[in-house]
Amino acid sequence: MMAELKYPEDLKYAESDEWVRIQGDVATVGLSDYAQDALNDIVYLELKEVGTAIAAGESFGEVESVKAASDVILPIGGEIIEVNTALEDEPEIINSDPYGEGWLVKVRVTDDSPLADLMDAGAYKAYNETR
Repeated sequence: MMAELKYPEDLKYAESDEWVRIQGDVATVGLSDYAQDALNDIVYLELKEVGTAIAAGESFGEVESVKAASDVILPIGGEIIEVNTALEDEPEIINSDPYGEGWLVKVRVTDDSPLADLMDAGAYKAYNETR
């Protein structure tokens, strides 16, 4: 049985389980509570470097847990302007605080058109209940 998962209302969610918080032209991106719960204990994280331009739908890194390894997908297009370096030594922060200290990258948005296709909290919760 899964734990009670959180779905903050101020975020947008991708079917690939990343969340996006837009502030001006900067998007903060992370893994959802659903994703960290499904992956279980996260043990390693590799993210692309600051300055890397990534198109919407492309991988910006990889996360490994005791259960699986998977790519993390950027839901919008942009250039990485900050990487959460705290996760290099403590990737388990994603498990304990996926929407706060466990954010992955900050991106200067160059293509926000995919935002319209992302889910709000209610839709993402309903989506996860069908999986």
